[in-house]
Formats: sequence, structure tokens, C-alpha cells
Amino acid sequence: MSHYLIIMPFKKTVERTPWWLVSIIIIALILLWNMVAEQSYQKIAGALSEGLLTTIGVTFVAFLMASILGLFIALSGFSRYRIIREFARFYVEIFRGVPVLVLLFYIAFVGAPEAVKLYNWALQVPIDNGWLEEAKTRDFTLLWRAIFALAISYSAFISEVFRAGIQEVDKGQIEAAKALGLSSWYRFRLIILPQAMRKILPPLGNDLVAMIKDSALVSVLGVQDITQLGKVYSSSTFQFFETYNVVAFMYLILTLSLSLLIRSFENHLRRNDHH
Repeated sequence: MSHYLIIMPFKKTVERTPWWLVSIIIIALILLWNMVAEQSYQKIAGALSEGLLTTIGVTFVAFLMASILGLFIALSGFSRYRIIREFARFYVEIFRGVPVLVLLFYIAFVGAPEAVKLYNWALQVPIDNGWLEEAKTRDFTLLWRAIFALAISYSAFISEVFRAGIQEVDKGQIEAAKALGLSSWYRFRLIILPQAMRKILPPLGNDLVAMIKDSALVSVLGVQDITQLGKVYSSSTFQFFETYNVVAFMYLILTLSLSLLIRSFENHLRRNDHH
């Protein structure tokens, strides 16, 4: 009997243990030990540290912009005017169908120059009078072109997340708010958004994790992120194995940390729903 009491808890522990997470932690610890113990890994980590900050900055600025734009597109899809609803659907289908890398090149080498031309045309009078300086394409840095491209691409996906969350809100509560005389803005702010956010936040977190990985694409424009600095360092030192171990380790730490936070938050919401 005592033997059974010892085996059963151990068996349950083994069954509940997330072995995928244990495996990832072991790999991460091995890489971390190499980075601490070997001088070559320390040099590589130091060389890529600036790129880590760039990756985090690009991701969070682009994600904030994508979330704001995505919310606007989602709300446009609920407009009473058909032309606005059609435009929202057009936007979503176009930018969901274009690969991020293609959009990155398009914004960088087509969109940015055309935007500068439009700016100069719209403000031609103050520019001619010397009140404003004429904009040049080089003033629109490659870093910001990459951020705009990521924001536009992800805004189409995020708008669908917002749309699904808003549609989950009980229609009876919206009708009750109308009966109380609340304006559309107050209905959205006080009734719709707080309830929709419970459904929206977990998939938004997944999009943030995906954007961290897709931010590596900005390296094709020469933006000094983790991937680009890793490419430069490995090409100059021929330490490809060590360098890309560190690159992979940095992305792994970023994505895994966020994924665990998102999962913890989802469990917290689920427990609250049960209560």
C-alpha cells in the first residue's frame, strides 16, 4: 500500500510535466553555459547585444502601431456605411495575402519614395516659400520603413482578432445600452471593449510572439537587428556555428518568455471565468 502511495503521485507528476518546456530549458541552459564559459561566445553575445535592443524596439513599436491601425480597421468593418465596410474588407484581404518580406521591399523601395513625393506635392506652397524644407527619400530611414511594413502587414491580422472579439460580445447588452441612451462611443468604451478584451488579449499575445520572429526579416534592409549583426559577425570571423547559436538563443529567450507569460495570462482569465 505504501509503495502504491509513493508511485501514484510520482506518476501524476511525470504525466503533468511539460517535457517540451523541460527540453527547451535544458538546451537554453547548455547555450547559456557556453556563453558564460567560453570567451568566443562572450564576444559574440556582446557584439549582438545592440541588435537585441533593436529587435525589441522594432517589434514593440510596430506592434503598437499595428494594434491601433487594426482596431480602426475592425471598427470600420462594423460601420453603417457600406463603402467603409468594403474598404475595411479590401484592406484586410490585400495585406493578409501579401507576404511580409514582399511588403517590406514594397514599402521600403516603392511606398517610401511615393510618400515623400506626395508630401512635397501637398505642401508645395509652404516649401516654395521657404516655410518648410523639401523632404527627401533618405530622410525616411530604413528602420522606420521596416517598422511601417511590419505594422501594416500585422494590422490586417490583428483587425480580424478585434473583429472576432467584438462579435463575441452579447448583443443583448449592446441593445440595453442603446435603450439607456448611451452614444456609440460610450457603448464601445464601457460595454463592448472591456468584454471583448478578454477574448482578444490571448491571440494578440500570439501575434506579438510571431512579430518577434518576423522582425528578423528587417535584416534584409540592413537594419542592425540580431539577425543582421549575426550575419555581419559570422561573415567577418567565420564563426558561423557559434554566432547562430547565440542568435537562436536570443530569439528563443524572447519568444519563450512571452509565450509563457501569455499562457499564464490565459490560465488566469480561465480561472476568473470559472469563478
